[in-house]
Amino acid sequence: MRYTLLRLTASGVVLSAYHRRRLGLDVALPHGRADAGAGAAFARFARDEEPGVFAAWVDEDGLLRTERRSDSVLHDDLPVRFVPSPLGDRRGPIPKPASPGPYDDVRLADCITLLTSRDGRELYEACRAAVLGWDGRRLVRPPADRPRVWSTAETAVAERLATRDAPLAVTDAMPLLLVNAVKGTCAVRTPGREAFPADVRREIETVLASRTEWPA
Repeated sequence: MRYTLLRLTASGVVLSAYHRRRLGLDVALPHGRADAGAGAAFARFARDEEPGVFAAWVDEDGLLRTERRSDSVLHDDLPVRFVPSPLGDRRGPIPKPASPGPYDDVRLADCITLLTSRDGRELYEACRAAVLGWDGRRLVRPPADRPRVWSTAETAVAERLATRDAPLAVTDAMPLLLVNAVKGTCAVRTPGREAFPADVRREIETVLASRTEWPA
């Protein structure tokens, strides 16, 4: 099942093209055709529904399904905890999993769970978002072979702003910011870590806003 979680606004779907990519609506499938019906259904969904947060998935028959969800529980300065990634030693990103799935056990409503390597030294992602660092000149994102969910927001930002791939150490002063397609950005602070620059955060939010559009 191809699955995503998205925000519909009065201006369209935030990161619409990236959700289409996640749902496989723009690629040829193994049976030799693209899911044109699901693509058209995605456009109708965006046009007909009231703004809000939705789960969307393409089922085994190639049909688009959607379900309204509650708003994001993320907000600035939530308490933080560190937990080893539920993906273990897997190499590279995975498609976003629906619930029930491997992330259910590491999510708490009143806490940000930062997911790490087994030894607890390296940061991969958060339980509900991708993680970006700031080295003073460029955004820093985890190397491509680290186990995590393929992020629509991180991908959009990396295509438009200067980034570099490097390990994010758990014990480091580098500022961190969470990004996803539903919340947008979320500040996260841990002891000894500097605050993420407000001007860079605004640049990231501008990128996300610029990629809000109506599906064709």
